[in-house]
Amino acid sequence: GGSSGIGAATALELARCGARVILATRSTRRGEAAASRIRRETGNNEVQFMHLDLASLRSVRAFASTFLCQEPQLHLLINNAGVSAGGTTEDGFSLPFQVNHLGHFLLTQLLLERLRSCAPSRVVIVASSAHCAGRLRPESLGQPPPGLFSTFQDYCDSKLANVLHARELATREQGTQVTCYAVHPGFVNTSLFRHAPLWLKPLLLPLAWLLFLDVSEGAQVVLDCATQDGLEPLSGRYFTDCGPRLPWPAGRDDRLARALWEGSERLLGL
Repeated sequence: GGSSGIGAATALELARCGARVILATRSTRRGEAAASRIRRETGNNEVQFMHLDLASLRSVRAFASTFLCQEPQLHLLINNAGVSAGGTTEDGFSLPFQVNHLGHFLLTQLLLERLRSCAPSRVVIVASSAHCAGRLRPESLGQPPPGLFSTFQDYCDSKLANVLHARELATREQGTQVTCYAVHPGFVNTSLFRHAPLWLKPLLLPLAWLLFLDVSEGAQVVLDCATQDGLEPLSGRYFTDCGPRLPWPAGRDDRLARALWEGSERLLGL
């Protein structure tokens, strides 16, 4: 998710620090344009585009295979891409749940051995305070929730999944020097809600311009979790621009985190 919004701002700053950065994005045109712009602005030629569509598990597996063949090092994985639109993927799962959680979960699992071999390494998962309204149902993972506001609920559920993914990954990676952090970047003026209903856009757009952070401000907490020294004891925690914070109660439910992990593995055939 590095071609626009928080992902592009994060990639830009990492490139400025001299990192080799892979922009894993769905749109070849936007991804190549973003990589070119970042190389030009930073003078860092180690910024590359690779195609990845999280709405296709086939694409996730192809990306991971290509990456592992081409890139011997991986010290930082930032799971940033997100959608708020409704719909169903080619794999039969709800679009927000697959793009925001399931695709990232599979990608992380496929790259985990490389992260371990390059440790100390970090996984940063861009979540949201919207996890407060999440209501994950382990018996129906990946299916759109019922009700009038199904798409909004689906988005909130996927953000709760992000928080719980970080929590359970940290538990399972204790002793490996792979650490993980869930991040709420704040309310940022990005294109995330471009698929909002037409009746809602006249309300959202003025609010976005007046009250929301710009993308560079939103990227700051992501960058802090990616690069700040001494965060290892806080692996699995939930961060905002004010530092580590307790997530809402469902985001601290270890039994639910374990059920989500096992359910995600089952859906993916892992």
